[in-house]
Amino acid sequence: MAIETDIDQSMGAALLESGAISIVVLDAERRVINVSPAFERLVGRAAGEIRGRPFAEMLSASGSPDQVETQFDSTIGESGGRIRARMVSGDGSNSEFLWSLTRLNNTNGAGAWAAIGVDITEIARVEAAVEESLARYESILASAMDAIITIGPDQCVTMFNAAAEKMFLCKAEAAVGRPIGQFIPDQFRGAHKHHVRTFGQTNVTARSMGSLGAIAGLRSNGEEFPLEASISQSGSGDNKLYTVILRDISLRVQSEERLREQAALLNHAQEAILVRDLDHRVLFWNKGAERLYGWKSEEVIGKAIGDLLYQGDATRFEEAFKTVLEHGEFTGEMIQYSRDGKKVFVEGRWTLVRDHQGKAKSVLVINTDVTERKKLEAQFLRAQRMESIGTLAGGIAHDLNNILSPIIMAMNLLRLRFKDEESQRVLSVLQSNAERGADMVKQVLSFARGIEGERISLHPKHLIRDIVKILKDTLPKSIDIRFFIPETAWPVLGDATQLHQVLMNLCVNARDAMPAGGEIKIEAANVSIDENYAQMQIDARPGKFVLITVADSGAGIPHDIINSIFDPFFTTKEFGKGTGLGLSTVLGIVKSHGGFVNVYSETGRGAQFKVYLPADSSFTSAHEEAAPEQVRFGNGQLILVVDDEASIREITRGTLEAYGYKVLVAGDGAEAVALYAQNRDEIRAVLTDMMMPYLDGPATIRALQKMNSGVRIIAASGLADNEKLMEASRAGVHSFLAKPFTADALLKRIAETLDQE
Repeated sequence: MAIETDIDQSMGAALLESGAISIVVLDAERRVINVSPAFERLVGRAAGEIRGRPFAEMLSASGSPDQVETQFDSTIGESGGRIRARMVSGDGSNSEFLWSLTRLNNTNGAGAWAAIGVDITEIARVEAAVEESLARYESILASAMDAIITIGPDQCVTMFNAAAEKMFLCKAEAAVGRPIGQFIPDQFRGAHKHHVRTFGQTNVTARSMGSLGAIAGLRSNGEEFPLEASISQSGSGDNKLYTVILRDISLRVQSEERLREQAALLNHAQEAILVRDLDHRVLFWNKGAERLYGWKSEEVIGKAIGDLLYQGDATRFEEAFKTVLEHGEFTGEMIQYSRDGKKVFVEGRWTLVRDHQGKAKSVLVINTDVTERKKLEAQFLRAQRMESIGTLAGGIAHDLNNILSPIIMAMNLLRLRFKDEESQRVLSVLQSNAERGADMVKQVLSFARGIEGERISLHPKHLIRDIVKILKDTLPKSIDIRFFIPETAWPVLGDATQLHQVLMNLCVNARDAMPAGGEIKIEAANVSIDENYAQMQIDARPGKFVLITVADSGAGIPHDIINSIFDPFFTTKEFGKGTGLGLSTVLGIVKSHGGFVNVYSETGRGAQFKVYLPADSSFTSAHEEAAPEQVRFGNGQLILVVDDEASIREITRGTLEAYGYKVLVAGDGAEAVALYAQNRDEIRAVLTDMMMPYLDGPATIRALQKMNSGVRIIAASGLADNEKLMEASRAGVHSFLAKPFTADALLKRIAETLDQE
């Protein structure tokens, strides 16, 4: 603060009489000559009490008189000057004054001084507060971790804190007064100027600078780096200042990039990888888990894992969790369930994840699908069991044969000796039962010896007609028998007696499944199996086969036992009405001929047994069929494939893509409907399985037709004449495809369906 005072000797007396201003007249040695009334009131003394005393004593509240004199000497010149000093008032309080001293020259030339004082106590307090605030502000700026830069309306730097120096590798003195553009990469400078100019035209005081896209900084060494920034404005008009707070997020961006890379790697893993918290809520769910269990990541995050995978039976899960808490890890097999209710066998590896303090926070789970391995193991164990049982049964059957043979031979002798009616009746019963026992022994021996016999070229029509004749003579009239054998059917190499036994056993089972009557249908057809088909059927191999189908309209086979029906001694019949060897003998005979058997069934809708026997290669070579129709390639048409079996989906996708089609796949009807809704304008045809859980084939077809009445649909099923196919036919299916299917059959159906457009 400046106080301008000019005291003329002629004004001295008038000034001394002023009642408001503290005025002191001093001699050359700065001793008090006279004071104004205001000064008397200030110090609480009369003028007479302080005349002749050094003025420095009056100002000694801020130091000793000598110190005040020293201050006088250093600040007061020949003509005058100013000094700030604290004084003790008459009431004992301290006040701060600004004194202006002016040289007075009297008539005799002796020097004197006029001192005029102004109370600046309040001003000093405000100054101290401002200085303290400035010091605090400077301390904050200096210690701030973020770079803080202020720029003027000309976008030149006016303030550059220590963090900014470190961030941009530039000293403040080299930055202040320079354009802010030197710290912005070329490609962002124009956008930055526009952003600041637009921001300055608003009434908004602060905003994020990243809302319009990524921003970057430029270090003095030419290195670009990512930034997170906010901007605020103060002032108005041409005096606006903009303060930018910047944070270097290079490490964060690198970490996020690493996390994205790791997440991508996890999503490419075939295993199901998931993370859950200690309350079993899902935190992470990779693509492998989506494929295995059927739930999308967004559907399961935050949900309890027990509700998703264990269907209420969580005993094994709880045991595993206890182990991982105690030992930090767990490895073992578990049974879980997919979204559609299918049982899934997994080999799980659990690891306890801890935070930086060592406290458990989550569990990392890596599950490998071993369902197929378990199936193969079960098949291997069943084969071993059958081999063991066969060996045992063979030994027993051999002994029984030795026992029954003399009994049967003795029957004729006994008939000659005992000719009365009663004896003949009893002997007939004994002979009938002995022969029945011999037949059972023959069946056991056939099963036990691996069904080896003489192989000759046999035509299927002779085998089937022989069986049909026997069936019509022996089966109840309530059972209708139909058969179809094309003249072009290939012959097979086989043992006639054994193949008769195969057909008879299948037809007897069909009869037993229809106690109230029904229909048995026997058909033969030539089929060529390719690699595509062989991958869908575990026992199949590529080649030419004769397919003999035995179908009934009976009760069907329950899903939970269909995998056990070929086991030896497995039967669902009442005690005494079946040995459980019929189907195991069928399987043994067919396998010994190099063939395989498929069974398709639905409870209440009958069963089909498909027997594949290798065709006589010498005949097929000599009577090669006409060259097959050339397979047509696709032209990028999009096909939607719907099947709940992952292996069939992938094999079908691979085949179609290899022949020029584009493919979308869905694991169930609900997913198919969603995919079709998203791509209805591009999808040209839909290939859907008819037997799927939840939303089955017919229901899926109806849903698709509601979206597009003209949708082209191919229905696939292993049970070619079941009600679902008839229902689908009524719903407007354009073509049918029997499963498993060859690549040629698939491509032909697709081409035929697309031709109907």
